[in-house]
Amino acid sequence: MGKALDHIRVLDLSRVLAGPYCTQMLGDLGADIIKIEKPQAGDDTRLWGPPFMKDKNGNDSTESAYYLSANRNKKSLALDIKTKEGQEILHRLLEQSDVLIENFKTGGLDHYGLGYEQLKNKYPRLVYCSITGFGHTGPLAAEPGYDFIAQGMAGLMASTGEVEGQPMKAGVALSDIMTGLNAAIGILTALTNRDKTGQGQHVDVALLDSTLAAMTNLAQYYLTSGKPAKRYGNAHSTIVPYQTFAALDGHIIVCVGNNEQFQHFCAALKKPEWAEDVRFAHNKSRVANRDVLVPMIQTVLLTGSVAHWQNALHKAGVPCGPVNTMDNVFAMEQVEARQMKIEIEHPVNGSKIPLVGSPLKLSATPVAYDLAPPTLGQHTQEILKEQLGLSQADIDRLADAKVIQAAKI
Repeated sequence: MGKALDHIRVLDLSRVLAGPYCTQMLGDLGADIIKIEKPQAGDDTRLWGPPFMKDKNGNDSTESAYYLSANRNKKSLALDIKTKEGQEILHRLLEQSDVLIENFKTGGLDHYGLGYEQLKNKYPRLVYCSITGFGHTGPLAAEPGYDFIAQGMAGLMASTGEVEGQPMKAGVALSDIMTGLNAAIGILTALTNRDKTGQGQHVDVALLDSTLAAMTNLAQYYLTSGKPAKRYGNAHSTIVPYQTFAALDGHIIVCVGNNEQFQHFCAALKKPEWAEDVRFAHNKSRVANRDVLVPMIQTVLLTGSVAHWQNALHKAGVPCGPVNTMDNVFAMEQVEARQMKIEIEHPVNGSKIPLVGSPLKLSATPVAYDLAPPTLGQHTQEILKEQLGLSQADIDRLADAKVIQAAKI
């Protein structure tokens, strides 16, 4: 089967998570991703550990789990774009590329003649994607962007955590991930428009914008009422019971979405009288009396295990699920069936390493896992020889001048 994006080449000047997550998705779909990295240092996340992947001798490598999570299906070119020769090489690659993606501070690439305004006329078909903390406009445009700060500033933290506890960030860098997804959507949209017009454009995505847009109903709650939504921890503001409960051996999520489901829920808990109680018969009354109902439910659920209640509630047609730790996540038959754990041969490890699979399931152009996350400069020689036609003598000279770095595996 063909690959959906095998006609697209992407120059990836991004690092850390939002940009690499975006380009990994594009690479899974078949795009040729050239990851431009700083010689000697590389992507910051290479050293964000432990844990690190083990090499063939069982020792820690320089490939952290963090780096491995977002960098498969890419080729690494270690290139110093601060040098004149490095910039010349990048321009030669731009002549053959469809997309450039970067996450420098606003205006950061202008110093090297690589800003969008400097490139758009020379490469009119180029789709140029910038990922920043706050975008290329507005009073905060020049400020650096971090996932943690975006979660706080966009209201995500204020709505997360226990009612009386501190505001809490998500356990994963969610602002980065959402921005990476928006970047991919923007790039694909710009490429589609280029097919019609022949013209590229600037895709400007920001952590703050992406996080705020993802607040959806909570953001609209404020716009509609003029009041910030309260924090409810693992409960729901307008549906009861719709939260986590403790069982004998863990926690279970119960999602009762309507009054009929509540009747089935009460029957499963052997408390059918609750469904007839005027305080609980309708969702509106359950919300008003949550302080009475929730402790009653909790008392019953503490009498059985998570598996017991899952089985009982599933039979009753009540949506529920366990709160899994990662070992239990990857033990699920559903995760295996959806191929959400994959393995790729890695040259440093000398065997197959496990990675998280793509969530994209396409019938005609499925994703492919062709390349393990690259070592720093792993493909430098290949790219310079095969795509730019440089001789070995030229490559050796550039390496000696520290313009490039070629990996030794």
